[in-house]
Amino acid sequence: MNDQQHPYDPYYPQPQIIGYDEYGQPVYQQPQQGYGYDPYAQQQYPEQQQYQEQPSQYQGQPQQPQPSNEPQYDPYGQQGYGYSSYDTGQQWAAQPEAAAPVAPAAPPAAPAAPVAAPAGVPGQRPASERSAPARPAPDDDREYRTEQFSFIEEPDEDSEDVIDWLKFTESRSERREEARRRGRNRIIALVVVLVLAVVGGVGYLWSAGMLPGASEEERKGNTATGPQKRDTIVVHLHNTTGGGTSTVLLVNNTTTRQGTSVLIPNSVVVADGEGAATTLGKSVEDDGSSGTREAIGNLLGAPITGTWRLDTPYLDTLVDLVSGIETDTDTDVPDTKKGADPLVRKGEKQSLNGRAAVAYATYRGPGEAETKQLQRFGQVMFAVLRKISDNPESATMTVESLTQIFDPSLSEKDLGAALAKLAEHAKVGDYKTALLPVGQDGALSDGASDSVVKDILGGKVTAPEAGDVPRVSLRDGSGKKATEAARIVLINGGYTFVGGGDADVQEKSQVVYGDDLQKATAAEVAKTLGLPAGSVTKGKPSGAAAVTVILGQDYKVPGAR
Repeated sequence: MNDQQHPYDPYYPQPQIIGYDEYGQPVYQQPQQGYGYDPYAQQQYPEQQQYQEQPSQYQGQPQQPQPSNEPQYDPYGQQGYGYSSYDTGQQWAAQPEAAAPVAPAAPPAAPAAPVAAPAGVPGQRPASERSAPARPAPDDDREYRTEQFSFIEEPDEDSEDVIDWLKFTESRSERREEARRRGRNRIIALVVVLVLAVVGGVGYLWSAGMLPGASEEERKGNTATGPQKRDTIVVHLHNTTGGGTSTVLLVNNTTTRQGTSVLIPNSVVVADGEGAATTLGKSVEDDGSSGTREAIGNLLGAPITGTWRLDTPYLDTLVDLVSGIETDTDTDVPDTKKGADPLVRKGEKQSLNGRAAVAYATYRGPGEAETKQLQRFGQVMFAVLRKISDNPESATMTVESLTQIFDPSLSEKDLGAALAKLAEHAKVGDYKTALLPVGQDGALSDGASDSVVKDILGGKVTAPEAGDVPRVSLRDGSGKKATEAARIVLINGGYTFVGGGDADVQEKSQVVYGDDLQKATAAEVAKTLGLPAGSVTKGKPSGAAAVTVILGQDYKVPGAR
């Protein structure tokens, strides 16, 4: 358009863009006259109608003309905005429309047909490849406006800060979750450890019989009725000042976890190396440790692993090494020094040093039986075991500190390990002291076989294996003092004499066996002594002897007339 054909007229409406055709070209709306209806508008400006009816070069058919005197429908509400032309680069200036009254009776007219756009500029991209420009939003508040959105083409400092904050928040959340996961794992592991500890502790207490309400038999365990393993050493206390000896067996039952001190009186009759009857006290003095150990083993039917000769000076040193002992004393022990106070006071939980412990262990008051002094020695040994370490290495160091010469059957290391095991029992109360029952004649009493020999020492008469020599004990009821003569006959016959003693006088002799497997041995013993076959009977032998012979008045002493 040029200014000559269309002079500026404030009442002449300017063309408006009402849309875009399928090729992206703008479509203009025929402007209408600002004031009412102008019937001469087409006559004054015929070129406007011509321009409106000109067919588009991109369409194959002409567009329908649109009356200019009717209000046009703007589907996009974009009146009053100016946009740059894609073809010429010219821009329509937005002009404010004057508010024109609308005829009340006029019906709504159909939308005006789009006006063909000018031809494109050579070298310009086709309209199909160009994207349509952004359309302004209507003034309706219910729609979104363009100023409500901001499209970020490049990240700025604020966006980087937001991204960093999101990363930090995400990493902190992950760290918290990982911390919670580790905490849960630690709690689960702690619970598992506590459960295992409780189960293990209860199992140990149950196996050890230490649970509340457990009876004595339950404390020994179910294996107490089956085969049991025992380690036994014999201790001989030599009184280097007043003379005499005292003997005790230290028994460690590893099956029932029980420790026991068995006190053996010196009056018990044992067989010496030649099979002759002798007392335990004389055997210690005459036969030494090796011969006495074998004699005790034969008498009780229990293997003894070693001998510990403990002289009183070493006992004094041992008590001082464990920092003294504490025990209940049953008498006052006077001091050898004249006018001095008693070395040991009678009472409960008396603290004794080395010198006082030796005095109490060897004291025998006027008119007291031998067993009283032996029991005091047992008290001192038990108190020493409670103070010795239950660690084998520490106990061995204590033994080595005595600097004494040990019997070849028991080294310092073996003795230390044995004392540590006994100390473990003594510290928890699984330890007791028992006296071997012995009659006035030195023979084992009837109750010795069950209470001590079998239950504590595990002595048991079994079928002799190849090379074993049957053990035979004697009881003289003939009234002829025939024990020595019968002992010689038995030893010459190849049997092991394990003790003798006196019995009530009886008419018939008896050869008693306990196990059916020993019946043949009993018959051979009767034949060796010249007794009739009818004298063999099944009963209860003394101690751990396979056969016990009770001589009667019918026994004929060899060489006697």
